[in-house]
Amino acid sequence: MLADVDLAMKVTKYEDIKIGDTAEVSHTFTEQDIQTFGDLSGDYNPLHFDDDWAKQTMFGGRIAHGILTAGLVSNAIGMKLPGTGTIYLSQKMRFLGPVRINDTITARVEVIEKNDEKERITIQTTCTNQDGKKILDGEALVTIMRMDHE
Repeated sequence: MLADVDLAMKVTKYEDIKIGDTAEVSHTFTEQDIQTFGDLSGDYNPLHFDDDWAKQTMFGGRIAHGILTAGLVSNAIGMKLPGTGTIYLSQKMRFLGPVRINDTITARVEVIEKNDEKERITIQTTCTNQDGKKILDGEALVTIMRMDHE
């Protein structure tokens, strides 16, 4: 919620980010998360909403939208590392396994490369479930905006 965000947060500086820096965020995906995303996106695929239908699939039951997991990566990048002021340039990702209702997912981001000339940062992105199984991996390219007074 916006009320939980410190709007006066200082923008991270490119120079302060180091190769090897890491951050993590975790979230337990609930029925409400799936419903809210369906309402926002219009994606009511029965794989996410119909128990009987989803039981007949290779997943054997309902799963969360994959993009919800990707959203957790966005949280880690935009709020933790690099953090405030980060601008996404690209994101490659592979979905490796399903996220089920009430799974707790941890998104981990790690700085793996910096391009000082363009001030771009390459970040390895990984999500695992509560059992330690990798369910998403990828790579993000970001930059950090410079504020007018810098």
